[in-house]
Amino acid sequence: MKQGKNSTFTKAGWLLFYLYIIMLAYFLFFSERYGRVVDKEGYRYNLELFKEIKRFITYREIVGFESFVVNILGNILAFAPFGFLLPMLNVSYRKFLRMATLSLWFSIMIEVVQLVTRVGIFDVDDIMMNTFGGIIGYICYMIFHFVVVRMNKSHSKNHRR
Repeated sequence: MKQGKNSTFTKAGWLLFYLYIIMLAYFLFFSERYGRVVDKEGYRYNLELFKEIKRFITYREIVGFESFVVNILGNILAFAPFGFLLPMLNVSYRKFLRMATLSLWFSIMIEVVQLVTRVGIFDVDDIMMNTFGGIIGYICYMIFHFVVVRMNKSHSKNHRR
């Protein structure tokens, strides 16, 4: 299957990536279910690393299981597709440091937009967990890529015989 810049595979991948960004934007900025309403009171932020993580762990029974999972695991899992899809779509994103940096900057950008628009909370814990999620997605992509390349080599070796 051709996987060049204009292949159907690449176009479908970019479409999937754009849909992911749209869904992420919806949940981060518009979903009322996750408290995404404009706060007219003022700016809300957390600049103390691990403060919110500790709070959600300490009060997990009070805040509820869903809130605990969404705030702790959700931040990580929401960014895994970012780290998985970009290296799949462009060879220049297949370097660990580049993807870790892109995940960090993308997360910072989102947190700044949340601060400025007063939708959500600017939280350094979110930045850390989102970046970690992007890195996990990248690692999953690299494992997937390694397996696919290995299978293709094995498959082509068997066809030559």
